[in-house]
Amino acid sequence: MIRLENIERHFTVGDQPVHALRGVSLDIGAGDYVSIMGPSGSGKSTLLHILGLLDRPDSGHYLFQGQDTTTLSEQQQTRLRRDKIGFVFQFFHLIPRLTAFDNIALPLTLAGIEPVERQRRVNAALAAYGLGDRAHHRPDQLSGGQRQRVAIGRATIMQPPLLLADEPTGNLDPTTAARVMDVLVSQVRAHGTSVVLVTHSEAAAARADRVLHLTAEGIRA
Repeated sequence: MIRLENIERHFTVGDQPVHALRGVSLDIGAGDYVSIMGPSGSGKSTLLHILGLLDRPDSGHYLFQGQDTTTLSEQQQTRLRRDKIGFVFQFFHLIPRLTAFDNIALPLTLAGIEPVERQRRVNAALAAYGLGDRAHHRPDQLSGGQRQRVAIGRATIMQPPLLLADEPTGNLDPTTAARVMDVLVSQVRAHGTSVVLVTHSEAAAARADRVLHLTAEGIRA
């Protein structure tokens, strides 16, 4: 489903060039679950941003479901990102004034899904994530684990073919982190979603089908 061909990305910091990614090539199939590990500064977040169409490589090609995304306009990339990619972040990024229900429903609302269908899908997600009794609570009324489950619900409510997770358990204690990963894995597996997880956690990474290591020299198993 995803193919990266010789991806390069560099930045200039002060007057010094910084090579964030060097010749990264990678294939990820439909339904694959891949963890990416590496030291700070190895380019993990840069790679995730390119996969999520939040950044463009300086050279190389990124094919998503056979389409070369590097040739798309900004508008085309935005549409592809909205319709086919879900994001889960370390810091949740929930909208504070919205309830758990409305945070999860947001992608459906933006996509123009009818209210009755939105209600059905969101109620099913709340039940699946063990949040049925928290539907009308705002983020500041939820625990860290509950907030992350809401974030996962929002990221997966459109059943995107690709889910990108950036340190999703980084702010959680080990017990809560394990529960969140249980939810993440079970829900994405149910829909055949491809998952790319960036993490420093050996426990989180071990759940993946493949663990890849990103270094300044490239990416390896």
